[in-house]
Amino acid sequence: MKRVVGIDPGLSGGLALITSMGAFVETMPLAGKEIDAAELAIILKGWEPDVVYVEKVHSFPKQGSVSTFNFGMGYGAVKTAAIVLGYRLELVAPQAWKKVVLADTLKDKDAAIDWARRSYPLVRLVQPGCRKAHDGCADALAIAEFGRLREGK
Repeated sequence: MKRVVGIDPGLSGGLALITSMGAFVETMPLAGKEIDAAELAIILKGWEPDVVYVEKVHSFPKQGSVSTFNFGMGYGAVKTAAIVLGYRLELVAPQAWKKVVLADTLKDKDAAIDWARRSYPLVRLVQPGCRKAHDGCADALAIAEFGRLREGK
């Protein structure tokens, strides 16, 4: 089985790894109000994935130019970390992974959390110091699952 990473980019995003040994999640590493690309690279290098699936994102209408720029910088950092480390990078639209992994649900954050809890009950979605499940980690796990299913074909 391939080692598949899924990444939900963004400041409140997450990373997930699925292997034959199970699944693991991390919140997006941050340095202040930016993605910490160096820490992200350290995590990816430690996980040694065969492939990295990243949610393909874009700016939203009426989003400010500063926030759009910052989001784009973070998205670029995520893609660059995977590429520089030599991992195969696959971009996947949210509609594509949600159609497969969250079929027959509302395809929202709660659906991803519910799916993750059912499919990978040993994965800790509630991060230390928090009371709610981290939806960025749930999305990342679902993206990794999409990749696992795709790579298995």
